[in-house]
Amino acid sequence: MITGMEKINEAILSKVQEEARGIIAEAEEKAGEEVEKARRLLEVRLEDERRKLRAEAEVEAARILAQGLIRARQELLKAKSEVIDEITRRVKDALSRTTSNEAALGALLREATNGLETDKSQIYVAPKDKGIVERIVSGDGELSGMVTGIREADLLGGVIAEDIEGKMRIDNSYETRLEILLPKILPQVSKQLF
Repeated sequence: MITGMEKINEAILSKVQEEARGIIAEAEEKAGEEVEKARRLLEVRLEDERRKLRAEAEVEAARILAQGLIRARQELLKAKSEVIDEITRRVKDALSRTTSNEAALGALLREATNGLETDKSQIYVAPKDKGIVERIVSGDGELSGMVTGIREADLLGGVIAEDIEGKMRIDNSYETRLEILLPKILPQVSKQLF
């Protein structure tokens, strides 16, 4: 038989067990909420990391693309420069092999000597043009009085006139004229070639 004490013990034990189950259930619920909260926080952090990684990857991809474009432009400019250099070399080569036109050489000579604004001058010419210049000077009374000497120089063609003291010089050589002309015509040449 169950005595009064045992009933009280059972009632207390039952109540303690019920309270313990309630506390455990409440703790499990709170633990579940904490786990869910931690899971949501983890998902948010993972999504933030994914966004950061994506953004970094996009920046890196853009940088790589920009570097590739720069290298491609540099290669294209290098190729264009090589083509222009080859054209210039061929023009100079053609000029060195071509005998100058007497009328053109006479015009360059007169322009150079008149530009000096002096009574006497020395003339420098390419070896291939010396005979032509000598004929032009001897056939022109004004030039024959101004020109004191005609010397050979390392030129493709044209003339260089220099005052007697060597202080002033007018360079009407083909090389100099080509250097002046190239910047003016290169845009047009580039348009046609490229």
